Amino acid sequence: MKNNILTENTVAENSTTDNTVAKLQQPSGKFTLERIPKTTKGDLRAWDAADELLLSHVFEKQLKKTDQTILIINDSFGALATALHQYPIHSWSDSYLAHIAAFNNFKLNQLDSNDYRAIPSSENLSQHYSLVIIKIPKTLGLLEDQLSRLKAYINADTTIIASAMSKHIHTSTLNTFEKIIGTTTTSRATKKARLIFSNNDNEKSHPSPYPKTFRDDAHDLTLVNHANVFAKDRLDIGSRFLIEQLGQCPSSKHIVDLGCGNGALGIIASRLQPQARLSFIDESYGAVKSSEQSYKLNNNDKTINANFYTNDCFNQFKAETTDTTDGVDLILCNPPFHQNHSVGDQIAWQMLRQSHEQLVNNGEIWVIGNRHLGYHVKLKKLFGNCKTITSNKKFVVLSAFKSDK
Repeated sequence: MKNNILTENTVAENSTTDNTVAKLQQPSGKFTLERIPKTTKGDLRAWDAADELLLSHVFEKQLKKTDQTILIINDSFGALATALHQYPIHSWSDSYLAHIAAFNNFKLNQLDSNDYRAIPSSENLSQHYSLVIIKIPKTLGLLEDQLSRLKAYINADTTIIASAMSKHIHTSTLNTFEKIIGTTTTSRATKKARLIFSNNDNEKSHPSPYPKTFRDDAHDLTLVNHANVFAKDRLDIGSRFLIEQLGQCPSSKHIVDLGCGNGALGIIASRLQPQARLSFIDESYGAVKSSEQSYKLNNNDKTINANFYTNDCFNQFKAETTDTTDGVDLILCNPPFHQNHSVGDQIAWQMLRQSHEQLVNNGEIWVIGNRHLGYHVKLKKLFGNCKTITSNKKFVVLSAFKSDK
């Protein structure tokens, strides 16, 4: 697995001096903040009211010493870390995009990031914390995994504060805190956001149930899913539909499973084309780890002709590829149509655009998507062509090839 070493230099190309981007006003200053990927949708900011409420409480009630290291979990675009920049920060997240967004926002605001440490979810923590700040993730499984693994790095005196928009805090959310951490209460709602306070007084052990392994007998697959991977105990129906068409793909030297999840697409492609070199790419640390473990399970614990990249699409791919003359001639992609709780096509658009840039001449991309998402329009705009391989009532499988004409 190739997890990028994150520094400010990693995201230099994402920096901007655009004065139209959103500003977050906090006691520690006024900060310019951007999302990654960038978006022109004005209603999508790099923070929400839950971030504001959490920061307000932390500044008013919790910070005592400037030398304490604060653990921030699930800081989506680095808004929390940027506002708390004067303190040593450890940011634990499953999202590579979240980490590079934080470095980008430090750079935008001309802040020193030397005391900011990005910790992938695929790694365990390494020290105890007196203050833990949590942004509630979209998936309950990820929260359960994070709290279970956090338990060893907190004590009875640790302050744990979490936040989310009220509509995303459910009884199951609070029960998860109670089950793993201990006595849990909530604040009143402010601007439709709410805080969660949890005391570390539950002495019961609760090991994380992740990763989970399951069999898909129809395709002779054994797959590993870490906590944040979609469809935890089965092969999702979109991937299943695309897998059924992979026998029609052109013979290829280098195949990329882009947005690889648990790696099912790439694993099947490698069986059909054993001569091809495989690359698995995802922005989720857990997904890349899932892909690598799944690949090994299906290849007698060996990584045969395969590499695994935690990456922002193809942004750092060329620099990491050892043989740059070996271009990509087939990309398999099941693009997401949401980022955290926000629905949008910015990630899918980036994946398709960068796929066009990465492919060799006559190389192809194969895409699976819900029919209503209209990927055929994007593909035709980017590639000048688009072919429907097959479709059903829910999904469509599309292909497009790159031409220099």
